[in-house]
Amino acid sequence: MQAVFPILLTVLALMVVLTSFVSIQQGTVAVTTIFGKYNRILHPGLNFKVPLVEKVFKKISIQNRSAEMGFQAVTIDQANVNFTAMLLYAVFNTEEQTIKSVAFKFIDERNLMQALVRSVEGSVRAFVATKKQSEVLLLRRDIVLEIKDQLDKTLEEWGYHLIDLQLNDITFDEEVIRSMAKVVASNNLKAAAENEGQALLITKTKGAEAEGNAIKIAAQAEKDAAQLRGQGVALFREEVARGMSQSAKLMQDANLDASLILFSMWTEAVKNFAEHGKGNVIFLDGSTEGMQQTMRQMMAISKMDVENKK
Repeated sequence: MQAVFPILLTVLALMVVLTSFVSIQQGTVAVTTIFGKYNRILHPGLNFKVPLVEKVFKKISIQNRSAEMGFQAVTIDQANVNFTAMLLYAVFNTEEQTIKSVAFKFIDERNLMQALVRSVEGSVRAFVATKKQSEVLLLRRDIVLEIKDQLDKTLEEWGYHLIDLQLNDITFDEEVIRSMAKVVASNNLKAAAENEGQALLITKTKGAEAEGNAIKIAAQAEKDAAQLRGQGVALFREEVARGMSQSAKLMQDANLDASLILFSMWTEAVKNFAEHGKGNVIFLDGSTEGMQQTMRQMMAISKMDVENKK
């Protein structure tokens, strides 16, 4: 019996020595307590602790952690929006006060995650409740920034910080999706009709402009042609009057009757009618009195043209 006692004492001493050392994994720290009260932090590696008295209360990972969550929010126009998010967070730092907050704020990891998820949901719902359904899809980045601004201070009090929040999926109820599809389709039809109307207006406008320009060009051409015709007729009359005046003067100088000129013109006219006429009946005054009257009128016209030029 006396031989067994030393062996038991040796075994007990060996167990005490072995339990006096604790190994902490890389990326992890441990919090120890003595008689239930916080004592100190153990860092990665082999650590010595007071045997039988000092106990490891909790091991805390300082690595990044992620969590996926899904929740629903309601917009200001009463549309249900379904969110799927990925949350990335970690212990803020390895300072003593931070580690103490992480170790003692929550009973366990489950309660921490519940509080974290509810905080994210509350922030998203409060933000979405002020927006319309048509705005939500365009505000993905704004939602993330809003959540981070609201949660950073709260998480620091817990000893954590939010590294990233990604809204992987934003969907609406099936009825809302159908109505949004109808709105998009109607807007597309409206845009197409507006574009078609503008194209038709441009076509009509250009056609009207072209037609107007054509009318202007034709009118200007007609004006120029009429002006040229009038100038040609005036020049013709002037030349005829001048020729007849000269011919009459020559006839007077030669002591010949000036009516001979009219007779010659009359015969030329008859000849021209006969050559180019198409069966029309034309009555000509071939009397001496008629020829003299015509001669006097043409002489008067020639005299008026000469005076106008002067």
